[in-house]
Amino acid sequence: MNVSRTPSDIRSAVEKAALLIGVVFLIVGILGFIPGVTTNYASLSAAGHHSEAKLLGIFQVSYLHNAVHLLFGIAGLVMARSIPAAKSYLAGGGFIYLLLWIYGLIIDFDGAANFIPLNDADNWLHLVLGAGMMALGLFLTRDGTAPEQRDSRPISD
Repeated sequence: MNVSRTPSDIRSAVEKAALLIGVVFLIVGILGFIPGVTTNYASLSAAGHHSEAKLLGIFQVSYLHNAVHLLFGIAGLVMARSIPAAKSYLAGGGFIYLLLWIYGLIIDFDGAANFIPLNDADNWLHLVLGAGMMALGLFLTRDGTAPEQRDSRPISD
C-alpha cells in the first residue's frame, strides 16, 4: 500500500521546536496565575519590582510578566505553521530573551527600571532560553529545505 505525504502531514524540526516552545510558554503563563504554583500570590502586582509573587517559588512574576509569557506562547503556536516563521520565532525570540538577560544584568532589582519584574533566577533562565531558542532557530534550518523537498517519495508498507 502506498501512502503519499502531503506538506500538511509533515512538520519540520524547526516547526516542532517552535510549537513546543510556544506550548511551554503558554503553560508557564497560565501557571503564573495559579495560587500555590505561584508563591506569595496575594502580592502579585500588575508590574514592577514590588511584586513578591514567584512562579515555583523561584522566578519573580507579575501580571505583565505572565502576559508576556502567554503572548510568546501564542506567537509560537501561530508561527510554528511554516518553516520561515518558526525560524523567525525561535531566532528572534531568542534574541529578545538575550537582550532581556543583558537588561536584567544592568538594572537595579529594587529600582523603577525593574518593571517586568526580574530576579537572578529570571536572568539565568533568560540566558538559557535566549541561547537555546537562537540555536534551535539557526541550526534546525541549516540546509534551507523543507521536509517535503528533501523526501517526496511515497511511503510503502
